[in-house]
Amino acid sequence: MRVPPVFQRRLSQLALTITRRAFGAPPQQKERQPCRTLKTQRLKRGIPMGSYSQDIDIKREKRKKNIFNIQLPIYIGPISLWVFLFVLAPLVIILFFSFLQTGDYGRIIYKFTLKNYQSLIKIGYLRVLIRSLYYSFLTSIICILIGYPTAYYISKHGGKRKALFLLLIIIPSWTAYLIRLYAFKTITSRTGLLNNLLLRLNIISTPLEMLYTPTTVILGLVYTWLPFMILPLFASIEGLDTSLLEAAYDLGANPFTRFFKITVPLSRGGLIAGTILVFIPSLGDWLVPALLGGSKVMMIGNLIAHKFIQVGDIPGGASLAIFLSAIVVLVLYLSITLGGEDALEKLV
Repeated sequence: MRVPPVFQRRLSQLALTITRRAFGAPPQQKERQPCRTLKTQRLKRGIPMGSYSQDIDIKREKRKKNIFNIQLPIYIGPISLWVFLFVLAPLVIILFFSFLQTGDYGRIIYKFTLKNYQSLIKIGYLRVLIRSLYYSFLTSIICILIGYPTAYYISKHGGKRKALFLLLIIIPSWTAYLIRLYAFKTITSRTGLLNNLLLRLNIISTPLEMLYTPTTVILGLVYTWLPFMILPLFASIEGLDTSLLEAAYDLGANPFTRFFKITVPLSRGGLIAGTILVFIPSLGDWLVPALLGGSKVMMIGNLIAHKFIQVGDIPGGASLAIFLSAIVVLVLYLSITLGGEDALEKLV
């Protein structure tokens, strides 16, 4: 006669109870938990459903974050040390010297004074500052007028030759800055290539005096910094959403309207970034005015170099350098405020 399973389980439990009471409780085996699928576990913990591969990706991301937190100081440490030693420390030293006095024969007197900053409001210094701001502003405008059509043409009509055009723009920057300026000086000199060409074409009867004039200085600044205007503009125009232009075309907008209502506003970030990259270096440039302008055209960079090198007035030159740095910071702040995050991304 077969015993039903229910009675078998009851008899087993009864025998186990009698054995425990008679001989002591034997070591209990750990009850095996029922196998729960990943789905059941995620539902019990209130975690949204996902596949097994998603769980693996989450674990990998956590592992990457831990590694990143460990390696971040290793990566940032050398860069921070470099910035501190070669950017912040020199700036602090210059700021310190700007509050000192200058004695006989360039001797530095370690006494606090504000005369160096008070002298900045003199007519001569203000004239040099206004001239520098004017030349830098004019250089930026000319670079925009030349650089925007160039960047637009390369982006929209360059085709497979975009890389070649960009390479031709970048190649002059591979040459040393001083060599390029001497080449420009040779071309614009009295016996240079430009004057000889104009004489042979009978456009002029006598050579033009182009060197050591404000016009040549501005042209030299444009020649030097024009690539830094074209490249951010190209990147900004290249990233435009063409569907907006197509939508404007479907709505009946002519090319002139599409360009000034859509293309130019959307490329504002690259325009402001290029203006920063042209205006700030040209404001502090001293080599272009020194070689192409001589003693007739002096900018604030030349005045700082004159104070440090020729006069030996280190505190006076330091105060001018701090003043120029303050102007640069103000220009950067205003430009990024007007341009927003897009200008900051293009600048970086």
